[in-house]
Amino acid sequence: MSGQPGGAAAREGGGALLVVGDVVTDVVARHRGPLASGTDTVAVIRTLPGGAGANVACWAAHWGCPDVRLLGRVGAEAAAWHERELLASGVRPRLVVDPQAATGTVICLVDTGAAAERTFLTDSGASLRLGPEDWSQALLDGVGRLHLSGYLLFSGTGRALVRRAVASARARGVPVSLDPASAGFLVELGVDRFMALVEGVDVLLPSRDEAGLLTGLPDGAAAAAALSRRVPLVVAKQGADGALVAQGGAVLARIPAAPATPRDTTGAGDAFTGAFLATLLTGADPGAAAEEGCRAGALAVERVGGRPPVGGGGTGPSGSATSAECSRSPASSGPSVPSGSSADDGRAAGDPARAG
Repeated sequence: MSGQPGGAAAREGGGALLVVGDVVTDVVARHRGPLASGTDTVAVIRTLPGGAGANVACWAAHWGCPDVRLLGRVGAEAAAWHERELLASGVRPRLVVDPQAATGTVICLVDTGAAAERTFLTDSGASLRLGPEDWSQALLDGVGRLHLSGYLLFSGTGRALVRRAVASARARGVPVSLDPASAGFLVELGVDRFMALVEGVDVLLPSRDEAGLLTGLPDGAAAAAALSRRVPLVVAKQGADGALVAQGGAVLARIPAAPATPRDTTGAGDAFTGAFLATLLTGADPGAAAEEGCRAGALAVERVGGRPPVGGGGTGPSGSATSAECSRSPASSGPSVPSGSSADDGRAAGDPARAG
């Protein structure tokens, strides 16, 4: 639609990045070797802001995207803390405060061996209650790309939101990307159902395991190529083997991983996605954008938690975002927070402590 602001931004290149997805609290426990069942295992434990959608937004801002926006849903007890953390990372958050559910929490168990592999225990909380009533056409004003966290597909309200957001973006001419998010949840959702839900998505960013699950093909390149017959552009993250860029049923580029010494692989895929999308918005081709994604992923695995360092990088023209919106769910009986105000209006019971 040529008269729509979002479509103009997409056609001309640039424009804002709008991320719709999960905002959660990560409890990261780093231990060495197998857990000792029935007794104590020594660990270093930190409470950090996380969520795949929020992490992608923060890495995109860190990678130089001057206007990154995030739509998510949180509980009242941590809304103010999450808002402050997102603003400090250069993201403009619109956080819907759920009147009933607490903020989602993920316990990340990180084995500090050579691969720093992790296991997640997930309580999605308010994040999976984000729904179509939280969407507004105005969210696409000035937007050049829309990115959807795959975690939205694992709840009925999230699936309804995805359908509405994709339809809105297509009407505006705004390209849409999606990260499948979790091989474990994909098994529960089902491959056919997933592929039907991503109809209309322009860019799919699966991990190697997710691509294999979606195609039944164990070879990473074959899986990426097969997916690209159904989605226009597939960028398959391959961990230590880099990334594959596939279009039209063929792998067009193999991007090597950047060297890194892993401490914690939490959020590495989110870092890749954020940097990839930020680079695409500059007009770069997918191969160049994937190279930047690999660089970001390498930086991410050398840090604890899923976010980039606060400060530095591209956090917008003034070094930080200038406004945020935080609102209560329409179902809440309490007062709504005015657009642009802080969530810290006495409604949040307290901030999660940041240890270490």
